[in-house]
Amino acid sequence: MNAKVVITDWGFPSLEPEQAVFSPYGIEMSAHQCKTEDEVARVAADADVVLTQWAPVRKKAIDAMLHCKGIVRYGIGLDNIDLEAAKAKGIPVRNVPDYCLDEVADHTMALILALQRQVSRVFQLVRDGVWRITPPLELAPLRKSTLGLVGFGRIAQLVARRAQAFGLSIMAFDPYAKPGVFQNEGIKKTSLEELFASGDIVSLHCPLTNETHHIVNASSLGRMKKTAFLVNTGRGGLVDIQALEKALRENRLAGAALDVVEKEPMPPDHPMLSLPNVIVTSHIAWYSGESVRELQRRAALAAVELLNIRSR
Repeated sequence: MNAKVVITDWGFPSLEPEQAVFSPYGIEMSAHQCKTEDEVARVAADADVVLTQWAPVRKKAIDAMLHCKGIVRYGIGLDNIDLEAAKAKGIPVRNVPDYCLDEVADHTMALILALQRQVSRVFQLVRDGVWRITPPLELAPLRKSTLGLVGFGRIAQLVARRAQAFGLSIMAFDPYAKPGVFQNEGIKKTSLEELFASGDIVSLHCPLTNETHHIVNASSLGRMKKTAFLVNTGRGGLVDIQALEKALRENRLAGAALDVVEKEPMPPDHPMLSLPNVIVTSHIAWYSGESVRELQRRAALAAVELLNIRSR
């Protein structure tokens, strides 16, 4: 009997990269667009491997899997998968941890530059008929600013190298970083408290865990400079969006740029979107034509590895 890979949901132009990987192995591919856990439970019941992008692969769905040999996430984070339930059932979980690194680093720098140079804010003024040769905020030049990186994995390291070219001073917090990485990259190791208090720009690059959920909250925002900016290209759940909105409305923070939010998509009438000092992009930091194809191909290869079969 042919092995069956069930794709719970996908947002790609096509599934040709997966098909190209599966065809030599005679693997059957069944693709769906599940939105709920019940839908996942129904389609994944007879799967040998499950590929998932955003659909909720929680305990109910995992318990419904009759003979699943593994779950593969299209992406780096595993937020939509109940890891404890998978572990309890002996189902290994894989991700694609090292794709789109440059894309996210580039997008992070784009948001930093847009915030610090007040690009979108000034553009809106121009659209409203206001032409001034000075921007709304009085800020220090970028070369005299400090960038604080929360998390110092591969993406944050790439951001640091880009930021160094602009003359930024850089500090980072990561209690799980490999020994010597800060020294090797020429970055100051700091505490989380000092980072929030001293950073002119704070950029988030840590995974979403119970420990990091709402790491940006009323307390941490209260430690930040009024002239500071927050950038999040990591995970939406790292930021308490209500606390952030309140800080911005009360002018206790100069601005924020978010590529991810806790509840996506952000509705067009969300109050954050009415603020002049906010930039929101629609979870696109990971994307390039090359990165999306690489993600699909590598996720499919991970599925083949879990199946432990040979090509025909």
